Amino acid sequence: MTDPLVAALTAKLDAYLADLATLVSIDSGGRSKGGVDAVNAWLADRLKTLGFTVEYDRQAVVGDNLLAIRPGRGRKKILLVGHSDIIYPLGTVARRPIVMQGNKLLGPGTCDMKAGLLAGLYAIEALLAAGFEDFGAIYYLSVSDEETHPRYSLPFIQTVSRQVDVAFSLEAARENGDIVVARKGLRWYTVNATGRAAHAGVEPEKGRSAIVALARQVDALTRLNNPQTGVTVNVGNFNGGAEPNVVADQATIRLDLRAFTQAELAAAMASIGALFSQPLDDVHFEVIPEPTAACPPMEHTPAVAELERLTQQLAESLGFSVKGAMTGGVSDASYVAAAGVPILDGLGPVGGLDHSPDEYIELDSIIPRTALLAKLIAAVSE
Repeated sequence: MTDPLVAALTAKLDAYLADLATLVSIDSGGRSKGGVDAVNAWLADRLKTLGFTVEYDRQAVVGDNLLAIRPGRGRKKILLVGHSDIIYPLGTVARRPIVMQGNKLLGPGTCDMKAGLLAGLYAIEALLAAGFEDFGAIYYLSVSDEETHPRYSLPFIQTVSRQVDVAFSLEAARENGDIVVARKGLRWYTVNATGRAAHAGVEPEKGRSAIVALARQVDALTRLNNPQTGVTVNVGNFNGGAEPNVVADQATIRLDLRAFTQAELAAAMASIGALFSQPLDDVHFEVIPEPTAACPPMEHTPAVAELERLTQQLAESLGFSVKGAMTGGVSDASYVAAAGVPILDGLGPVGGLDHSPDEYIELDSIIPRTALLAKLIAAVSE
């Protein structure tokens, strides 16, 4: 016997696909405030028809953030979170409109993440059509700047997160169908080294090479990597010196630090600070955190593990299985988690190849993943 939610969503599939084509046709990339605002205005109109009240967190530089709230008869307040901006520069949508290739729907922003934004809408619509209102309230948050830096939406995300009990991110499921149960926290640093210049042929002994000293420290940084815990340190950029016949008095690196827990992140940050706290061979160091590239971890807490088990049970009831994945990438879910809210990520349709010309979602994943999201909303409400 077909699940009633699956049947209701199947009847709406053509409407979903038409809506997806509409959203993908709106060019909301490249810090296009107009495009992002247009996507959120479209979402707001639909949410209003479902009984939501709508408010905006107005922004001058990027698009406005959208928050819609619908009260119910129950107690649990549930947040659905996503973003309306895409990574591609303006004009990409016109060059690459949405297209179907077999079981795949390709187009800029299909996977990341307009299909997920729609899945949230259709899951809510299906529940309300079935008469389900046992949630305390559903919060639908669409932010405008997930793909860019600096992040203007973060204070609003944190404010909204403190009002809810549980959250689901509408980012796409992984290519293999996994949901995301943990994400690493992130820190970027610039490290400057200052030595002493000298003639490399005549009197090199009078110099103090910033390049050599910093290279030794880079080797020490690599030893902070821990495959068992998942702590990673990557030096992605190294510059220094001027000419081959000059002992370099300046050198700079930029590094990426990631860890799955706040404790591991803090310990690695302390190790980096200690490593550069003293001169090496008369070369001095300055460590500069890059605040626009910092994100808290989304930790795999007991509450998240319980949501993971619930999701797996509900997926089994729908005839498929899901696994929980831990990933090094960051998302808005990380900031929700930092407010102490248990959250699962990757509740949108299955997709992949984000940020590439071949970005896609799988057509046959739309119904089961949207039904799973609807069932999750219902289950945590009860």
